[in-house]
Amino acid sequence: MDWNVLQGLIDPSLVVVVAVCWVLGYILKQTPQVPDWSIIFIVTAFAIGAVILTLGLTIESVLQGILCGAVAVYGNQIIKQGVKGANEDDH
Repeated sequence: MDWNVLQGLIDPSLVVVVAVCWVLGYILKQTPQVPDWSIIFIVTAFAIGAVILTLGLTIESVLQGILCGAVAVYGNQIIKQGVKGANEDDH
């Protein structure tokens, strides 16, 4: 998927929500009491709530929240797996 297509899907005013979700996911990952499988659900729920507070309660807001949470988790995984793959190639 082209980055420009993704940018067209998410409201530009929600870039801060994506960034906060990324940080939230990182903090949750560092918290031993939070199981890894639950992080995506927590981040997505936070994103939906943040977008609803920003844009109001609409179906579009819920979808934008899901997209913001997904982009934050996906972006983190791209970096994490890219670094992991690069390190494995070095050995």
